[in-house]
Amino acid sequence: MQTLVLNASYEPLAVVSVRRAVILVLTEKAVMEHADDERPIRSPSRELPTPLVVRLLKFVRVPYRRKLPWSRRGVLDRDRHRCAYCAGKATTIDHVLPVSRGGDERGWLNTVAACVPCNQAKADRTPDEARLRLLVTPYEPKGHAALVLAIGVTAAERMPQWLAAAAAAG
Repeated sequence: MQTLVLNASYEPLAVVSVRRAVILVLTEKAVMEHADDERPIRSPSRELPTPLVVRLLKFVRVPYRRKLPWSRRGVLDRDRHRCAYCAGKATTIDHVLPVSRGGDERGWLNTVAACVPCNQAKADRTPDEARLRLLVTPYEPKGHAALVLAIGVTAAERMPQWLAAAAAAG
């Protein structure tokens, strides 16, 4: 499980492990805004609900980041672990324009999630040459989309609940 961290101004700031969120709460650097009472975290001397959303008590200035750094996991998350060619389960990434032909090796716009059979069938060719059709258009995630990617697909489904709970608390 992961926990959404809000800045003191209730803006989404980051996603951290539940362990890190508990440490933030216990050291009084953050307060729990939304918790899962059904799955408490127990220690020999304490019991706490599992934090789903925590808010920092002090405002943290975040430098403006123009671009989200490319990562293999980011591409798979962006494409929801679905193959860009057959919509099956993707476990690899594919370069739309092969690197050997001048394609960007680590670029959001040149990489898509792919299943192993489609990736092998495409090989060192373009989708047209391999007679494969892209079902999605690669894009570079920006802004809050990057936060949703960091949370992950299953946790992102809870995001509206988290933000609603945070808005109600503030």
